[in-house]
Amino acid sequence: MGHRTPLYDAHLAAGGKMVDFGGWDMPIHYGSQLEEHHAVRQHAGAFDVSHMTVVDVTGSDARAYLRHLLANDIDKVKAGRAIYTCMLNERGGVVDDLIVYKGDNDYRLVVNCATREKDLDWMEKQAGGFAVDIHERPDLAMIAVQGPEARAILEKVLCEAGAKAVAGLPFFGFEYVGEWLIARTGYTGEDGAEIILPGHKAEDLWQRLVDAGVRPTGLGARDTLRLEAGLNLYGNDMDEDITPWEAGLGWTVALDDAERDFVGRAALEKQKTEGHRQLLGLVLEGKGVLRAHQGVHVPGGSVGPDGEITSGTYSPTLGKAVALARLPAGTTGTVEVEIRNKRLNAQVVRAPFVRNGKATYKPL
Repeated sequence: MGHRTPLYDAHLAAGGKMVDFGGWDMPIHYGSQLEEHHAVRQHAGAFDVSHMTVVDVTGSDARAYLRHLLANDIDKVKAGRAIYTCMLNERGGVVDDLIVYKGDNDYRLVVNCATREKDLDWMEKQAGGFAVDIHERPDLAMIAVQGPEARAILEKVLCEAGAKAVAGLPFFGFEYVGEWLIARTGYTGEDGAEIILPGHKAEDLWQRLVDAGVRPTGLGARDTLRLEAGLNLYGNDMDEDITPWEAGLGWTVALDDAERDFVGRAALEKQKTEGHRQLLGLVLEGKGVLRAHQGVHVPGGSVGPDGEITSGTYSPTLGKAVALARLPAGTTGTVEVEIRNKRLNAQVVRAPFVRNGKATYKPL
């Protein structure tokens, strides 16, 4: 038996098919992954993401510590805004990707559940010499509400202060409403919000959302939605041997302040100069399904595969197979993917594949 979120019983009552995910018992779907996917693209879906690890960072050196720990620079945003970033090792590899919510003098981090112990150990190791307190918050739950109607529904479901917060938030903005953190962030390519709240309040909010017509949505649809949106999954598209440059996350690396010596900076600067592989999108031209670890051959390449798919799926929105793949720099046009001992053509594109329910990919 794995860890259980405060919504475990609600998932069972709704017919959720429970699976192990990073040591947690989580719903993969509630009967139809496809219908859940379309509900988020067309209406609104609710995800239990309470398995994510919430960590509060405080202390007089909290700012300096996070500027050392993270590849992105928290000074780029003001209080009340969130920033996406990575923690790196000395080789520039990604220890984990995370969101940082910046308060006036404090910070809240949300990291992946499967890397929880590794992340906390790494954060403690890097805290040496800093007056900082790192405090995990297992008492909190997290619910994501995503879709074109998500924010309008939340405005009706939440208290007056919460409704005002949802209505006024910019993208990647957040606001505390009592003990609740309400943020305009997400992992689907749709608008919406993620709410971090006391665990004992989660089931009541979940039921109010369901009563308002929001569809419970499992991890299966969450994965197809995030891939359509061109968003990375830790362990697939990046890991400790892959740098942000190679994971398509160069935009999360801040090198403009030469005095900020964050962990992994020297390795990133060296790789940027020497060159690196790219994470690019693929759209299969015919029938078939793209999956992780399938080999990719580029025109004029070597006898063996020149690249590899890191994440692949059938896109319910597009009706086509799509993937992210690590390929030689500058790859464009058509490539061949190895599927069941056959080579099938795929178009190299710039992700995201879908945003706000519309096809957005561009051929390269």
